[in-house]
Amino acid sequence: MANKSTTSTETAVPATPATSAQPLSNLPQLTRIVTGHNSEGKAIVHTHGPFTWAPYDDNNLAFSVPFTTSTFPPDLNDDADIAEHEQLMTSGKLGLVNPRGTVLRCVDFAPGYSCAMHRTQSLDYGIVLEGDIDMVLDSGERHSLKRGDVAVQRATQHQWVNRSQTNWARMIFVLQDCRPLVVAGKEMGEDLGETGGLPPSGN
Repeated sequence: MANKSTTSTETAVPATPATSAQPLSNLPQLTRIVTGHNSEGKAIVHTHGPFTWAPYDDNNLAFSVPFTTSTFPPDLNDDADIAEHEQLMTSGKLGLVNPRGTVLRCVDFAPGYSCAMHRTQSLDYGIVLEGDIDMVLDSGERHSLKRGDVAVQRATQHQWVNRSQTNWARMIFVLQDCRPLVVAGKEMGEDLGETGGLPPSGN
């Protein structure tokens, strides 16, 4: 019997990994606090709770996404931004970048782990929170970052490497959608490399 084949104009979305309130790593758990306003216009805490984590790449990588925005500038009226974030996270359709918006993402890297070389169509601020991380570029450049160091990724092809063979490392990123980047006549679009389990960003 001939094998059945199907064609579709839609891109399949990988199943979203199960999330946990406990970090995959042995690093400290983190807390998310989201503020808002009461009926009198006074500042209050809207949400308070632990980060939730999703494992990737055979448990060598863990993501937590405390917040996203889906418009710019975001609409904070009637907590519209919070509702959009919750809807996006429930949908399972968030890639590395959120089109027309931002993503706040914390990433834990296992000892000795090297993520896939990849590029996103975004402007990213990456801050090292724990450990020592190497940033490797496709030109062959390699730069070491320690706790507190910041990398500004401008839609470049790059890879993160945890230099320690014994300790986990942690970074936090703010990813912002950007206009398509053209270099030497070539559009530098998203390239997830061999990264598995993530849908395309769609920007």
